[in-house]
Amino acid sequence: MKLAILGGSFNPVHLGHLYLAESALKMGYDRLVLVPAYSSPFKPGVRDVAPQDRLDMLAASAPADPCFAVDDCEIRREGVSYTIDTIADIIGRYCPEGKPGLILGDDLAEGFTGWRDYGKIIALADIIIARRFSSKPVSFPYPYRQLDNAILDISSRDIRSRIQGGGSWRYLIPEGARFIIEDRGLYGYRPEGAESAGPAGGARKNPALRAKGAARAEIARIEDAVRSLVSPSRFLHSRAVAALAWELCARFGQDPDRGYLAGIAHDIAKSMGENELKRFAKKDGKPLSALERKKPSLLHARAGATLLRECFGITDREVLAAVRDHTAGSSSMGPLEKIVYIADKIEPTRRNDQMNRGGADQGGGGGFGGSLDSLFASVVKDTVAYLRSRKLDLSEDTRGLLETMEKKGDS
Repeated sequence: MKLAILGGSFNPVHLGHLYLAESALKMGYDRLVLVPAYSSPFKPGVRDVAPQDRLDMLAASAPADPCFAVDDCEIRREGVSYTIDTIADIIGRYCPEGKPGLILGDDLAEGFTGWRDYGKIIALADIIIARRFSSKPVSFPYPYRQLDNAILDISSRDIRSRIQGGGSWRYLIPEGARFIIEDRGLYGYRPEGAESAGPAGGARKNPALRAKGAARAEIARIEDAVRSLVSPSRFLHSRAVAALAWELCARFGQDPDRGYLAGIAHDIAKSMGENELKRFAKKDGKPLSALERKKPSLLHARAGATLLRECFGITDREVLAAVRDHTAGSSSMGPLEKIVYIADKIEPTRRNDQMNRGGADQGGGGGFGGSLDSLFASVVKDTVAYLRSRKLDLSEDTRGLLETMEKKGDS
């Protein structure tokens, strides 16, 4: 998988940012990683909204699009955000094919030699210079590729000023970001005369999705609902699982849209309370196991499948099974179930390196050598080894999966 990186304050994200990102994808990249800064070295002291608000706006701005990933590494690191640290981090976790592309605006190119470890940046990444303010060639002393983009006269500073002053701004930014600004009153937003539909409203009013080949717009409604129901970090994980499931489905001959839907929804019940988890899980007709009673959080997969069916009208049995079985697996998993299980365990934003190793051993970042079954067996073995290393009990479903793999000679 070939990656490009676009960092920035995204304060707020606007259509110009997404246009640049899409333009970069046309240069031969498979995925564009958007990285909001915790504190930009170019804009010291600028803190109109909290970093988490900027991250949330960015994550809400490209729903149902597996070509865009949102990574919170700079916000997790805190402090001043330096590009060299981000590039090294992303290379280590995403394992891209070749050097990642690094997109710079022409306004930053001139001062590049003042960046921290700029020589290492040149060694690790391919520089892409985007036109922000001028169509003239830039003076840059190192090899680079010029992004052939139109110059859009949109800036975050102008948008902030428009919001503060009650001017027109709502269609200069993505809809998801607009919902968050209105809902949270960011940048001095005042609701007089503005629509105030919440980000999950559309999903609750129109939950019906087609059983197969769900339309992107409908998947986006589910994605907005997931964003409103789980924590920000859990939502980023869900986005990453969805993107990887989309990629794996394309690689192994399955419907990518169904993979994305199951991936984005797999943790939809993660924030439920214990009683609610039990209530929803029991509706699948299966009794609670001793381990589930001991650790009710394991029920979020079963509860999530029920929630999708009853509250969002999802009837695709394979999608529901993929959500239900993504935690423990089962002895009779189909291709989509295996793909979502894999994606949940090895997506690159996971914090635990042991859980990521299965994907890296198979080629990571888009390589995925061999068959789906061989990748699945590798990830299951790594997951079980990790659980046993921490002296955690295996569920009955996981034990049944291991027995089935042993009979097939996959373990």
